[in-house]
Amino acid sequence: MNFALILFLLLVATGVLWCADRLYFRKRREPGAKEPLWVEYGASFFPVILLVFLLRSFLVEPFKIPSGSMIPTLLVGDFIAVNKFAYGIRLPVLDKKIIEIGSPQRGDVIVFRYPPDPSLDYIKRVVGLPGDHIVYRNKRLTINGVPVPLRRIEDYFDSERLYYTPRYLERLGEVEHMILIEDDAPAFVTHAMEFPGRENCQYNSEGFACFVPEGHYFVMGDNRDNSQDSRIWGFVPDENLVGKAFFIWFNFSDVKRIGRFQ
Repeated sequence: MNFALILFLLLVATGVLWCADRLYFRKRREPGAKEPLWVEYGASFFPVILLVFLLRSFLVEPFKIPSGSMIPTLLVGDFIAVNKFAYGIRLPVLDKKIIEIGSPQRGDVIVFRYPPDPSLDYIKRVVGLPGDHIVYRNKRLTINGVPVPLRRIEDYFDSERLYYTPRYLERLGEVEHMILIEDDAPAFVTHAMEFPGRENCQYNSEGFACFVPEGHYFVMGDNRDNSQDSRIWGFVPDENLVGKAFFIWFNFSDVKRIGRFQ
């Protein structure tokens, strides 16, 4: 469902009713006369829909975490806020960038339109920037020939599966964050798709290596062995970016998570 398009159509419809009432019909109603239903339930909603449309299109968009691919940073059911202008101002509905502001950095958690099906929104962490050489062998990450700092900390306990998973602190650029790596999961990628730029990648029994094309980003989930990400379906084009996730604003199961992120 294209919520942005639906919201835009509602904005246009209520805006037409609001303008018609303000410029024509209101002047011809008797003083004190009750507003017709089309004004009460149509035109009156225009200011509210306009505010929501502007906020969602240019400032902040809410997003719900649907899967466990970003555990332990983000849990299923977290409601997060996404900064829509961090990577440029885009035209609503058309998603065409009109003002360049910034670009994703290593370690950013981003929301983007899933390349194989742009109607779906995904959330992952940026690992590789345009031009980077990404190597993930035996579950250790190297960027441009430099191993990414990794430090073992206490295990993560999954209260649903009643299972402990090795947890590490990883540093990407200026961002230090937690990741999970399962010792008994295979190191190799089992079902890589055919995606644009796949010729830049090499897969073997120990993992893979990829050169990130210009205008694209390589993303991975923090739950490394339980994430469908760039290792499988390829790179994220710049035009697919939605924004930068920066804040957990609610979780029905655990209100203590409000305000957390890293």
